[in-house]
Amino acid sequence: MEYRQFGNTYYVRMDKGDEIISCLLEVCRREAIASAVFTGIGGCGEAQIQTFLPETGSFETQVLKGMLELISLTGNVITDEEGTYYHHTHAMFSYKKGEEHCVSAGHMKSLTVSYTAEIELRPVTGGKIGRKYDPETGTGFWDFG
Repeated sequence: MEYRQFGNTYYVRMDKGDEIISCLLEVCRREAIASAVFTGIGGCGEAQIQTFLPETGSFETQVLKGMLELISLTGNVITDEEGTYYHHTHAMFSYKKGEEHCVSAGHMKSLTVSYTAEIELRPVTGGKIGRKYDPETGTGFWDFG
């Protein structure tokens, strides 16, 4: 992974074998970025896609492997009162399954780069977005307080 800051935006290039979410959280820790949004594109070799099941309060995970064209990555990074970092990441991939062209998308648990990923990370300026735990769903949401 390599990154540069231009203005208020960080541009992050990830290389083969990098795990996208952990790299983005690492940049935020290094640069003391408490909350941010990000977008990106690239190529992945493995993705763990999750679907939240409200009736059980748990996630179902699907693992995709192979040449996964990362056609859309979007998400955010926030911190709680203790400074713990959290991400909320969604992505969409295109890939081939035999002769068929397929698309898969959802909430991301992890994404591993196969050749490169190019991510734009935009810190929140003029404030901070925190995290509020919701006991009904067992997940966290943005907290503007």
